[in-house]
This record gives sequence, C-alpha cells and structure tokens, in this order.
Amino acid sequence: MTRPSLLLDLSPELEHDLFDSATLARLDRVADVQRASTSRVPEQKRLEADILVTGWGSAALPATLDRGDHLKLVAHSAGTVRWLVPKTLVADGVRVTQAAAGMATSVAELALFFTQSLLRTLYGVDRAMVRGDWEGALGYGLGRTVAGTRIGVIGASRVGRSYIELVTALGAEVVVSDPYLHPSEAREMGVELIDLDDLLATCPVVALHAPVTHETRGMLTAERFALLSDGAVFVNTARSAIIDSAALVAELRSGRISAALDVFDVEPLPAGDPLWSLPNVMLTPHIGAVTTHSRRTQGAIVVEEIERFASGIGLRFEVNEANYDRLA
Repeated sequence: MTRPSLLLDLSPELEHDLFDSATLARLDRVADVQRASTSRVPEQKRLEADILVTGWGSAALPATLDRGDHLKLVAHSAGTVRWLVPKTLVADGVRVTQAAAGMATSVAELALFFTQSLLRTLYGVDRAMVRGDWEGALGYGLGRTVAGTRIGVIGASRVGRSYIELVTALGAEVVVSDPYLHPSEAREMGVELIDLDDLLATCPVVALHAPVTHETRGMLTAERFALLSDGAVFVNTARSAIIDSAALVAELRSGRISAALDVFDVEPLPAGDPLWSLPNVMLTPHIGAVTTHSRRTQGAIVVEEIERFASGIGLRFEVNEANYDRLA
C-alpha cells in the first residue's frame, strides 16, 4: 500500500511547540512527511498532499478541488476551521479534524483563575499593593469563594465542561445554558439546565464558554447584561463576538459588576480602548491556550487522528457537515 504524503504547513516555531521527536517519529511511520520551506506555501503544493497539517498562520483553502488535487485530510492543530476549510470542501468529501480538545484544560484553568481573582477582587488588591498602598489593598474587604457560589456557565463546550469540573470540585453550584445540551446529559454532569436570562439574573458568577455561531453572535446584549445582579462577575475566555462589548463597558463603568477578559473585538486591543483604563476589569492578551501542556496535547491529537485516518479508523474529532457551524 502506498504511504500517504503529508505536508506540515506550520512555522518551525509552531512545529517545535506542537511535536517532540517521539511524536514526529510517529508521523514518519505512517506518512511521507514534508515541511513547508517558506512561510507561505503555494496553494497547489498544499492540495497535492494527501494529508495537510495546518495551524495558526496557514492560508485558507479554496472552495473546490481540481481533478488533479490529492487532498484527503486536513488535520488542524488548533480550534475552529471555519476560516480555513470552506464547508464545500467538507461536503465534497475532504475529511477534517481539529485539536480544540487539546486546549480545553488550559483555557478552563485560566477561566477558573479569573473567577477566583474576581471573587477576591485581586485586580484591585494587586494594583494597590504595587502602588505601596497596604491599607488600600485591605480596603477591598471580604472576598468570596467558589465554594458555595452559584456559577452560571454559558455553553457546555469542551472548555465549558472542563471549567464545570474544576468549579464543581471546589464546591460551586453550577447551572448551564446551552440549547444543544440534553437535560439527561445535564443531569449526568450534575448541573441544572436553565434559560439564559434566568442564568444571568440569578448567578453572581457568569462564565462564557460558547462558540460563535449564527445563534450566539451578539447574544449577550445590553438588555441581558442589565440582568446581572450588582456585584456579579463576568468571565469571557471564549469569543468577543458573542457579546455587545460597548454594553459590557457601560456596565463596568457603572461599577455594578467586574469582568475578566481574554478575548476582544479587535486584537491586539487598540490603544485608547476604554477597557485599558477601567479599574474593575482584568485583561489578558488571548492567552487562554498558550501553555506548553496545550501545545503538546494539540500535537498529540493531530498525530493520533492521522494514525487513525491512515489505519481506516474513525476520527475522534472530525468536523463534518452536521457539526461544522457550531464547533469552536
């Protein structure tokens, strides 16, 4: 049987982060591996490979294949493929898999850190201590704990489920809003499934873990942010397209709520954006999955999926026509 050809359409830096020598050796055992010789691989070279491994920085694929193209599998080393692989290619039989599952733990851990930091007002305590203001730091008073707190999770995604496991282990009461989550599955997870507006109105902690879809884009409006109770905290490590950012800023300016954000409408966050100067917000530059654990787990998923494909075994993380529009 002819070994499939495989092209690593990755920068050398990303390849190093994703794969150790043992993982690369596994690839060599199942395919004839080639590496991108430039930062921008010619489109035809990508389509001539049987298997294409992509990542951040890869160029989008064309909507259709020509008769001479060989591409059979796209193994994406990151999350969403909607910007990379047109749905028409999936419909035409190109198999697609992605490694979002490898990022879930790291993103969930950042969301947990955000949650705990907001509940203890560490954003203000730290700034006061940096200024040398010991009494000012003490002035934030009693903090709150995850234990015993009602936490609302929007989206039972892979990250959402990992976050649920973390906060549940610490004693939180978790409720979830997700139209795709069946009530029986919610019971198995040990969470209550409720309406989004009820979640916003009744949870002092709200963590956003939903993907961007037609249904979720702009879902958290000014009217919905107004449902949050005074003192509520809002965590977003998902995508900013789901929220009305101006409405969130207005609520933060009122001082009613606090927030921690890892994602923004424009990245890098522009100079002069009001978020830079708000005292009740924590900001990180989209680093939820930027950990050694995530990268190596993503790489391991890519290699395992390629091994399964080469052996004729079903893919664990396949993107198909049915789930294309809702996978993160």
